[in-house]
Amino acid sequence: MAREGSGRVAYADLLRVFAATAVIVLHVSGGWLGAVSVVSSDFVVLNLWDGLCRWCVPVFVMLSGMFLLDPKHALSPPSLLRHMLRLAAAFVFWGMFYLLLHRYLESGSVSLTDWSAAFHSLLRGNTEQHLWFLPMMLGLYLITPVLRAFVQGARQGSFLWFFLLTAVFTFILPTLLALRPSQTLSLWYGRLQLHLVLGYVGYYVLGYYLQAFTINRFVEYLIYLCGVLGAVGTVWGTLILSRRAGGLVDTLYSYFSPNVAAMAVAVLVLSRYVLGVSDERSRREHLSRAAAYSFGVYLVHVAFLLLLREHGLSTPSVGPLAGVPLVSLAILIPSFFVSWLLHHIPLVGRYLT
Repeated sequence: MAREGSGRVAYADLLRVFAATAVIVLHVSGGWLGAVSVVSSDFVVLNLWDGLCRWCVPVFVMLSGMFLLDPKHALSPPSLLRHMLRLAAAFVFWGMFYLLLHRYLESGSVSLTDWSAAFHSLLRGNTEQHLWFLPMMLGLYLITPVLRAFVQGARQGSFLWFFLLTAVFTFILPTLLALRPSQTLSLWYGRLQLHLVLGYVGYYVLGYYLQAFTINRFVEYLIYLCGVLGAVGTVWGTLILSRRAGGLVDTLYSYFSPNVAAMAVAVLVLSRYVLGVSDERSRREHLSRAAAYSFGVYLVHVAFLLLLREHGLSTPSVGPLAGVPLVSLAILIPSFFVSWLLHHIPLVGRYLT
């Protein structure tokens, strides 16, 4: 594991860059997917692109937990508050930006009334879809002091029990109930009220665990096998379910499906144990700089996707096999440039990206 002098972990920086790119591919293919027939070859290709990138958001959450929950890294209340202010500022700025961008694309202008309407819409929670990630992470930050106390005092057995509960009640049961509804099972699932292991908390804690503990080769290979099976299940299962229903069924695309969770864990473990980055200083510095702009890329990339859709360029005639990577690249490059520019604005840049 390569660690930078600043305390950054090189493989985590590499994974941030990959995850930001995967988010763009997911949004490009996902927006295209709803416009094609489920029996077409285009659906097969788009489902492949989309399904194989579903690990990206869980990995982002695990990377946050990897550092924020680590007891070796001090996290004072003022420091945690700065993290939360950064998320809140980014949410307000980008929430307003996208609301006004939609207004501009609709009418060709933005008035003072539009600014007021956008602000009130933001207060009601009406934001661009991908910005859901910010208040979700803010919620995780709020419980971070409690989780840090847990990971500091927990033994490995306690972690494994926590992950078992998370697997059953966050991933397995909800997916089974979505595929085969059961009134009785749903009733008791709801009555247990196991909120501690629900939502993204499991991913958050798992990120720390996979960084803090070394796994043996057997477990490592088992994780890779589960990751491959998860990828096959995501793609093949979505294809089968969608063709049976005559329309897209995205149950297995959920970040809380066991197949996506298996992919996400496998990607993180693969990055740590196989794709480790060289300790050469220059390589780590370049990677660290690129990773610093990944959050900004996530925030701004939808703007370029909307602009491409406005001009009919988000679904090129070359087909999805070549079209998805081409459109993704056309979004990634300007998104990275804008993120770089915003990041270098004095005082406020780090709060926007």
